[in-house]
Amino acid sequence: MRRFEAELTELNNSLIEMGAMIEAAIAEAARALAEQNREIAEAVISGDNQIDDKEKEIESLCLRLLLARQPVARDFRQISTALKIVTDMERIGDHATDISEICLALIGQPYIKKIERIPRMASATTGMVTRSIDAYVRKDPELALAVIKSDDEVDGLYFAIRAELIQLVHADAANGEQAFDLMQIAKYFERIGDHACNIAEWVIFFLTGRRKNKQLL
Repeated sequence: MRRFEAELTELNNSLIEMGAMIEAAIAEAARALAEQNREIAEAVISGDNQIDDKEKEIESLCLRLLLARQPVARDFRQISTALKIVTDMERIGDHATDISEICLALIGQPYIKKIERIPRMASATTGMVTRSIDAYVRKDPELALAVIKSDDEVDGLYFAIRAELIQLVHADAANGEQAFDLMQIAKYFERIGDHACNIAEWVIFFLTGRRKNKQLL
């Protein structure tokens, strides 16, 4: 039993480590955009391999716990939830890479609009990711529900950015290519928020046996 508890602690620590990696990737992708910094963007892209390796490490640990320890129902749900969570975490890392790749294409181009709402999206989604992982580790359903509710802020920022960019294209068709790139970046941040919500929903499943407790939303 002590060995099993130690391995569950190892699992939690690994999830926290992977969480820190993807949080840094989101923040650095946003910084690469704001500063048009090639080195930062390339570092995020190259760092995605480490995130992928961490995902595989966590998956291996989960499978070992499931096969070797034959956990009881609640522990089984905790481990299977970790397997679900790590998939969303890996996709978040992919989106940070996607953002950084677009940043590389934009380097040297004057921005058609001031980059202000996108960093706010990055900050909001990073917070959602952090809290969703904390909710799993701390077994806190209220924190998970707060993450789901906070997605409205990210969606609102995305729609505001999209509306601004559409106006800029209507004003001058020459803005179209960059507007599309910036809209894609905003969409990737919006998807990161969606993945954080997925993680929070899996936490609720782990704690309640239901994927989402709609009565509390």
